[in-house]
Amino acid sequence: MDPAPAGPGSERVGGMSETRASAGHVVVVGGGVSGLAAAHRLLAGGARVTVLEASPRIGGKLLAGELAGVPVDFGAESMLARRPEAVDLARSVGLSGRLQPPATASATLWTRGALRPMPKGHVMGVPGDVEALAASGVVSEEGLARIGREPLLPPAVLGEDEDVAVGEYLADRLGREVVDRLVEPLLGGVYAGDSYRISLRAAVPQLYRLAREGRSLTEGVRELQRRAAGQPDPGPVFMGLDGGVGTLPPAVAAACRAAGAEVATGVSATELRRTGEGWRLAVEGPGAERAAATASGTGRRVIEADAVVLAVPAPVAARLLAAEAPAAAAELAAVEYASMALVSMVFRRAELTPVPEGSGFLVPPVDGHTIKAATFASRKWGWIDAAAPDLFVIRTSVGRFGEEAELKRDDAGLVDVSLRDLGEAAGLRARPVATRVTRWTDGLPQYPVGHPDRVARVRERLAGLPSLRLCGAAYDGVGIPACIASAAGAAGAVLDTLTRRAADGGGE
Repeated sequence: MDPAPAGPGSERVGGMSETRASAGHVVVVGGGVSGLAAAHRLLAGGARVTVLEASPRIGGKLLAGELAGVPVDFGAESMLARRPEAVDLARSVGLSGRLQPPATASATLWTRGALRPMPKGHVMGVPGDVEALAASGVVSEEGLARIGREPLLPPAVLGEDEDVAVGEYLADRLGREVVDRLVEPLLGGVYAGDSYRISLRAAVPQLYRLAREGRSLTEGVRELQRRAAGQPDPGPVFMGLDGGVGTLPPAVAAACRAAGAEVATGVSATELRRTGEGWRLAVEGPGAERAAATASGTGRRVIEADAVVLAVPAPVAARLLAAEAPAAAAELAAVEYASMALVSMVFRRAELTPVPEGSGFLVPPVDGHTIKAATFASRKWGWIDAAAPDLFVIRTSVGRFGEEAELKRDDAGLVDVSLRDLGEAAGLRARPVATRVTRWTDGLPQYPVGHPDRVARVRERLAGLPSLRLCGAAYDGVGIPACIASAAGAAGAVLDTLTRRAADGGGE
């Protein structure tokens, strides 16, 4: 359904309509999906917006393109649809007709020398249905017996705000096999991290709530599933876009530009300083002049702003905040990142042995293989299949936190190890007709034990600067909807500050 026309005193911004609250100038540093979503929300609230992106393109970790004429995502390929933020943003910028769920969502695990079905009835690998787990062959008889004893163990109640590593807590309750062969590959697909370091509180809040209550995990998972079964059908878990999820950022940028925003690439913010009621950003790069930056007496180009949203990786935010908020900057500088690479390959279907059923497979690190996942993209996404019925696209991923040695291989080497593992796992023997390796160096922030407390400390130490806010994957979730929610929260807080300042006649 098309949105209703904007009423008196309001303006349309990329499909959104909102009363204009202020005319302040907000600079958004970072042109990934978080920064663009923040700009979109700011424009809807009446701000004048400038977006600065240091790289030559917008989109961050979302990148769509073509390989052998086939549309392919070279970054994230899907967005969680059970949260509304990403799907709503896509609709608001005119992409409703291109939203598509996966054609198949059934995945397997490559473990114990075979592709085995992903067991049904689990929450991030914690089983509710032990019979389904047994039938999959993923866990040994000893491992199954260990899981079966879990309801009889003494409660392990976490204290208020106490945090613990996902792997540590689950291994204590269910045994290491569940962690090593189910939890690790599932969490690795989200964070490219190590479950024995990742925060239970930050990464799996459903299980954290069970732990806080001292509940049996297996019984708690079954209860969660019973509740879900009694609810109306929520629809697909994931959603994609015809042409790739990487087409979302350009659509948001186009909507922002149409609403009057300046979206400039090739502009790096090098310094951020307060100027009484506002901020001054020193900028450099080939796009600095086009970004309406003025030349200062020192020869540098600067941009004046009433407020700033930093939608950049934590180390970049730390550098920019070092002068004005050194305590927050120190916390941000300690955030760790994982590097990984995506290997996209196009094959002739006629040369492929039958590709296993399903959308692809995950790989537990404990089995010692190089790739950590493979996606049969032509089977998973209908628009890829329709665009090239004679070709077949497979994507693999390599690298996770603390295990980046494989990423030292050159692109040809990453293709070779991917083909080797695909041959062992799925019997693939064909050679690709086209390949592309996309390296995401320091691409995924890590959420180790204590991460929520670190984020809380950062926000507490920025509380005295209400006209500056942070958003992005480093704070409240790495998925696309979580990033967009983070952006909306930051933009909303800035708009509130500008509105109060206008009402008070200036000042913070």
